[in-house]
Amino acid sequence: MSSPSFSYQADTLKQIADDILCSAKKGGASSCETDISEGFGQNVTVRKSEVETIEYNRDKGLSVTVYIGQKRGHASTSDFSKQAVNDAVAAALSIAKHTAEDDCAGLADTNLLAQKFPDLDLYHPWSLSIDEAIQLGKTCEDNAFGVDKRISNSEGACISLSESQFIYANSSGFIGGYPTSRHSISCAVIAGQNDAMQRDYWYSVARDANDLESAEYVGKRAGMRSAARLGAKKLATCEVPILFEAPVASGLVGHFISALSGASLYRKSSFLLDSIGKKVFSPDIQIHELPHIKKGLASSIFDNEGVSTQERKIIDDGIVQGYFLGSYSARKLGLCTSGNAGGNHNITISNSNPLEFSDILKKMGKGLLVTELLGQGVNPVTGDYSRGAAGYWVEGGEICYPVEEITIAGNLKDMLGGISEIGSDVAVHGSKQSGSLLVKKMTVAGG
Repeated sequence: MSSPSFSYQADTLKQIADDILCSAKKGGASSCETDISEGFGQNVTVRKSEVETIEYNRDKGLSVTVYIGQKRGHASTSDFSKQAVNDAVAAALSIAKHTAEDDCAGLADTNLLAQKFPDLDLYHPWSLSIDEAIQLGKTCEDNAFGVDKRISNSEGACISLSESQFIYANSSGFIGGYPTSRHSISCAVIAGQNDAMQRDYWYSVARDANDLESAEYVGKRAGMRSAARLGAKKLATCEVPILFEAPVASGLVGHFISALSGASLYRKSSFLLDSIGKKVFSPDIQIHELPHIKKGLASSIFDNEGVSTQERKIIDDGIVQGYFLGSYSARKLGLCTSGNAGGNHNITISNSNPLEFSDILKKMGKGLLVTELLGQGVNPVTGDYSRGAAGYWVEGGEICYPVEEITIAGNLKDMLGGISEIGSDVAVHGSKQSGSLLVKKMTVAGG
């Protein structure tokens, strides 16, 4: 069975957008913006060689934001009928009339809106039948079980595909949109030894199914990771270097991005207030935002307000160069939008000498390799960081044994400034791409 097509033509969505803008203007709005989208997906999960779930989803929705001067009203609906669309516009207008003025409210500045729309190659339909998805899931899970006889159970292998399209338009004359796709293969299995059980997983995600890691590889990786955690020990409390494995290292980068995001800054709920021009990382570290990567998981020509996205340096030689702002937060801060309404676009962290994973272990010598983080113990205001963790104890530059039931603690300012090495083992699983990150010292609290 081939992938189902979209329910609406792009021109139909554009016409709905135009109708919304006209209706808002007739209703007394001084300006208006709308976002219209639809998408569908297919998910198949196989567990212990049996089909556990087959799911289809098809969604659509539109949002309307109107401004009467600097009074803002917002409404949304999943009904694209003319009456429902008119009702949504009327609701937004009614809300705006009864809302207090906000001197930062309004559309993005017209001169910042995208003018060119290069193809970023973000849409790759995956014509995958249910039977083919089931076979891929079985292959993935079989390869996980084949790694080690101690792998006795499974949470399943999941094969997922999704496609969507959107149109954004505003009364400044901007209209744009395009289709996108996102597909994945994932597997989680459980290994047992005596009375101890350990679980781990692996997954691959890409715009194009041809770029996914194979089902065999994903399964084997999940199996190897689960079996390797058997025999986990606890640690005594100590202060040692911490190596964040690439998949969890992106979370550390995420805390940094969040601290530089507009809402955190104007609400003064960030540990990096007024940090432009200040050193946060070591002088060797660079962080870039690259919104125009072909097939990038977070690539975009323009942001949620139609503002053109730009390649830029966020960190240059360890020093902060810019924030992540939409128009509203930028006005709150007396700055200009950075084209980040809706989020960041392909963040990369690098240094002049990325090391192989084995070389970082040798460089660390003795310390903790973290492969899993638990809990939400991060204070965005102070930067205090304390999270449950699991991973492996390292001595002599070699992994010695798995560890569990530990807590790692520090302060994000010290942690970011203490990143001494970056791995070449970059994990591309989302909008933040990072190799493994070695932090010079943190506290490890054992049981």
